[in-house]
Amino acid sequence: MSRHDEDPSEAYRSDMEKAERKVAGEIQPGARAMVVAILVFVLLVSLILPHTGAARGVDVLMGDDKALSVGIALPSRLFTWFALVFGVGFSMLALTTRRWVLAWIALAGSALSCALGLLAVWSRQTAVHGHPGPGIGLLLGWVAVILLTFHWARVVWTRTAVQLAAEEQRRAAAREGQSRSLLDDVDRRERKQPPAAG
Repeated sequence: MSRHDEDPSEAYRSDMEKAERKVAGEIQPGARAMVVAILVFVLLVSLILPHTGAARGVDVLMGDDKALSVGIALPSRLFTWFALVFGVGFSMLALTTRRWVLAWIALAGSALSCALGLLAVWSRQTAVHGHPGPGIGLLLGWVAVILLTFHWARVVWTRTAVQLAAEEQRRAAAREGQSRSLLDDVDRRERKQPPAAG
């Protein structure tokens, strides 16, 4: 069968499937994009504020002498790294590229950061006598990560009308394809073939 004999509905269907896959892989955060951007900025600010005593978030990230002198534990270091990588890095990537997969990664990493933030605050509150408790930077960062997780969850689970319509159309096409029998496909192919010259 030559390229000119192709069924136009098949070409249209393949174009529609490509467009549906593209739409399904994108997010539309809308006004939440501004909220997420502000929370990312707050998270960055929390890294320059004191996390405990004189140790700032940047000191905790690097694990330098200032952080070691106040007895920074592993949960605090993990929290700052996860907050930086997922709360800042993947959030900004997801906002700029609008990719659904990156938004999912930002959501999962931020959710894990929430638990690590809880452990970090708890470890500072139960620190050995003489070590300072949680600072404003740690508390602000933890609240920012919690809010980021909430907003990424809303963005990831919210489907646009176009995505829902594309999914419904794909389901209808699949149902139609399943209801056709093998003989229907054979009859359709025979009608397309030109009669043999005799």
